[in-house]
Amino acid sequence: MEEHEPHLHKLFIGKVKQAGKENAKHPLERKWESGMFKNEATGEVWLSETGLVGDEVADKKNHGGPEKAIFCYPIKHYTFWQEKYEREDITMGGMGENFVVLEMDEFSVCIGDTYEVGDAVIQVSQPRQPCWKPARRFDILDLALQIQNTGRTGWYFRVLKEGYVKADSPIHLIERPYPQWSIQAANEVMHFHKDDLLMADELASCELLAESWVRRLKKRLRGQESAIDDRVFGPNKE
Repeated sequence: MEEHEPHLHKLFIGKVKQAGKENAKHPLERKWESGMFKNEATGEVWLSETGLVGDEVADKKNHGGPEKAIFCYPIKHYTFWQEKYEREDITMGGMGENFVVLEMDEFSVCIGDTYEVGDAVIQVSQPRQPCWKPARRFDILDLALQIQNTGRTGWYFRVLKEGYVKADSPIHLIERPYPQWSIQAANEVMHFHKDDLLMADELASCELLAESWVRRLKKRLRGQESAIDDRVFGPNKE
C-alpha cells in the first residue's frame, strides 16, 4: 500500500438498541432508540447493496437504504472533537459510522467517486446531514449543528458491487467524474451559500448525487428552503 493511499482502518457494525431513562425530565436524558452504537468488526464482513451484514438502523425513513449503505468517517476528526469538548469517549464508532478511514476527508473525496475496497466497489452518494442522535449520545445539545458547521460530516457510499470487506485494507480510487464537487464543496452549497442559486442548480444537476439532496436543492430553487431545527435538535430541545 502506498504511503498516502486511502485506507479502511476499521469496520463497525451495530444492532438497534435503547438508551436513556424512562420519564427523565431533561430531554437529553430521555429514552431513545438508535443503531448508532457500533462495535468493531473483525475479519471479513459481507457488504450488500444496503450495507454491512449485521448492521441495523432504527429510523429507516431517514437512515439506511442503498443511498446510505455505508457511512464513512475520517479518524482524524476524533482528535478535533476530543480536544474541543475535552472528552476522550468521543472516539471511533462514536458517530455511528461503518468505515473509519485514513487519508480521506471532506476535501479529498468527491460526489461520484468510485472506489474498490476488498471485493466490493462503492461510490460516494452524498455528505452526511447529521441528526440529533449524536447530540443525545454525548449529551451535547448542539453537536449536530457543530458537526455540520465545521464540515466534519463524513459521507455515504452506495454499493455498486457487493463483496467481502475487512479492516486494514486499501481503498483504490477507480473513477472521479465530478472533481469539482468535493464533499466540502457540496456541504458549503447546502449549508452556507443558500442564496447562490446558480451553484445550487449546478450541484442538483450532478447525476451521481443522492436523490434526497437533489430534491432539497430543487426545493430551494423554487423558494422553499427547508428548516433544520427538527433535524439537528429534534426531541433534544423542548
